[in-house]
Amino acid sequence: MSHRLPVLVQTPVYSQLAGPLSYRSELCLAAGTLVRVPLGKRELLGVVWDAQAEAAPGVTEQEIAAEKLRPIAAVLDGIAPLSATWRQLLTFTAHYYQRSVGEVALAALPPQLRDLSSVQVARLLKRQAKIRPSGGSDHPAPADALALTPEQTSVIARFETEAGPFLLFGATGSGKTEVYLRSVSRLLSSDVTAQAMVMVPEINLTPQLEERFRARFNPLFGEQAVVSLHSGMSPAQRLKSWLAAHSGAARIVLGTRMAVFASLPRLKLIIVDEEHDPSYKSQEGARYSARDLALYRGRLEGAKVLLGSATPSLETWYHSRPRSQGGRYLRLEMPSRVGSGTGPAALAGALPLVRRVDMNHQPKKCVISPPLLEAIGQRVARGEQSLVFLNRRGYAPVLYCADCEWKSECPHCSAYRVFHKIDRTLRCHHCGYTERVPRACPACGNPDIAALGRGTERLEEHLADLLAGLRRPGSVSEQWPEGEPVRIARIDADSTRLKGQLESQLARVHSGEVDVLVGTQMIAKGHDFRRITLVAAINPDSALFSSDFRAPERLFGLLMQATGRAGRDADMGGESEMWLQTFHPKHPLFEALKRHDYPAFAEGQLKERAQAGMPPFSFQALVRSEARTQEVAQGFLLAASAGAVALLEAQQLTEHITLYPAVPMSVQRVADVERAQMLIESPSRTALQRFLAAWQGTLQATRQQPEGRGLIRWAIDVDPMAI
Repeated sequence: MSHRLPVLVQTPVYSQLAGPLSYRSELCLAAGTLVRVPLGKRELLGVVWDAQAEAAPGVTEQEIAAEKLRPIAAVLDGIAPLSATWRQLLTFTAHYYQRSVGEVALAALPPQLRDLSSVQVARLLKRQAKIRPSGGSDHPAPADALALTPEQTSVIARFETEAGPFLLFGATGSGKTEVYLRSVSRLLSSDVTAQAMVMVPEINLTPQLEERFRARFNPLFGEQAVVSLHSGMSPAQRLKSWLAAHSGAARIVLGTRMAVFASLPRLKLIIVDEEHDPSYKSQEGARYSARDLALYRGRLEGAKVLLGSATPSLETWYHSRPRSQGGRYLRLEMPSRVGSGTGPAALAGALPLVRRVDMNHQPKKCVISPPLLEAIGQRVARGEQSLVFLNRRGYAPVLYCADCEWKSECPHCSAYRVFHKIDRTLRCHHCGYTERVPRACPACGNPDIAALGRGTERLEEHLADLLAGLRRPGSVSEQWPEGEPVRIARIDADSTRLKGQLESQLARVHSGEVDVLVGTQMIAKGHDFRRITLVAAINPDSALFSSDFRAPERLFGLLMQATGRAGRDADMGGESEMWLQTFHPKHPLFEALKRHDYPAFAEGQLKERAQAGMPPFSFQALVRSEARTQEVAQGFLLAASAGAVALLEAQQLTEHITLYPAVPMSVQRVADVERAQMLIESPSRTALQRFLAAWQGTLQATRQQPEGRGLIRWAIDVDPMAI
């Protein structure tokens, strides 16, 4: 007997095959089974889907007898079917973020799984089965380095007894990671089959967290107890980790935003560290928010969800207000830092002192103010470390000719190419176009072309000149004798491009071989630098007056995180400091930062957003279009907008949906592709979703009309992070 089975394959949302396709099978396979199916001349990985799922639009094969359908080529029967809650998560993601279910579901699976045959998968599973986890919990747990503080004890007690979801609002250095470890430990000890997921925003934060989790849990649950999932892993590593999680052998999954889709059949706890970080929002394909999906998955799985941050996103902060005021999350607070002194978890006094340097009163064109330079010198003399933060890599953002005003514009983007002195190149950070620095101005031949502005390369060079007269004291590092010059290191995306470079440079910082560390936001958050007692932000003013309403929130969070790198070790002694060089020292953002008063900053920002009708008091979506000309890109959006008028009237949503005019994006052209966007706003999430779902047909139809001729692609971004 033949059975008709709906199978999802990876197809884009605008495809005529965007839903499940019907195939014939001699076996009645369970929903969630992984199969290989023919599509055209190819053979693709597919997932048997739920029978009630919507079929692909325009496909009428339901009237075709099952015997006449194409047969399933193979069944990956060594892999257990994906759970119903996993399928529901992927269905919700596709519908909410306006993508096809097949595209989202197949993208969530390991890439290597799409290329392996059933025989190859069977061999892989056989090899992996030889690695048996030590399932016993009779092994002694590693001794805890520190006793819990009263704040940590209170937070863990409330987390265990109340339902959540929870926001752990803890100061930098307050011991949030230890709360994560204890919460996971108690869960796994009380439930021998339970699994936990811990997410971090960036790949470079995964290794240090993985090291702590492995040290704590591998002795208890075996070598497969902790696995990682992130894009920096090889396809084979990702597949191995995914299979370990799917089979239940892995008890803990650590990863970046992609980990939210990991198959964890017995998931009981989800932790999202640094939940405010914009990296949790995907910027390509299905533009999903892993933080928001973690909350939704927690409800589906009946799992507890813990969001942690010292500077929560304003949406999360708003939702964690008291339940009596309509809050949905329970806020847990840890305002005190934890020291590393001897005895039971000594508290390390106050947070770093924030000093503001008014650059209006400093020498003209001064980069490092004299007071800051003196403070750095004092730290060097005491054998302490300093961190100088500038969120711009390269040597200089622009090369400039004073004679003809030529600038190093990228020929393919509406942006400047950045000067990288280390390899004498001009490099576009948008499209990657690179060429050697010209010997003279390409426009007028003037040999005297100058660098404008500063990046981390130039700042590192400038600091080396300023600190050239200082000598390192003795007894700081065995590898570095007394009297050696001050050692300056730089950590950014350029200096850590090769594999292993980030780990080796961080090791040098931790060992004390570096006196002054220069870097971008890569080092301003998440890292536990025990020897740093001074942090300086060189040019934080650029985001104060941005047209993006989220810019102040991002700046405050970044500066607060950078501040948290200082004074994390109480044994270092002395007062830790955060220096801000600014032309606007009285700005309310810096006033709140000086007091380490995130609640006051959030209150002011939420008041402004409420008055302007911005999120979280409204809901937004962007439709982006790309074409060879700006006229085509905007023309497509305008035509689709005109078609939306009748749709709004038919759905009686005219008063609930606002469509703004099409405009160029902030970086209008990238890689010779013109980009435009249109903002859609509504006070109701439900109304916005209803409109977007119905508008999909109009957008697809407009693509086929003359207005869509020449269009390269279009996409919908729900809950955008940047406008």
